[in-house]
Amino acid sequence: MRAKQELARDTLARKSNIPYTTLTKIESNVITKPSIQTIIKIVSGLSVSVDALIK
Repeated sequence: MRAKQELARDTLARKSNIPYTTLTKIESNVITKPSIQTIIKIVSGLSVSVDALIK
């Protein structure tokens, strides 16, 4: 999803108000179950719905 929007990780991390390292760990499956709060921040940063992120 991030790549489709051509967003760099650091840009999305800033827009989502989450640490860059957290985003990297989620994308590389080090964190496999992010908190709902983190997911909400990411979808907000991407300007998409949770449903769009899951699909």
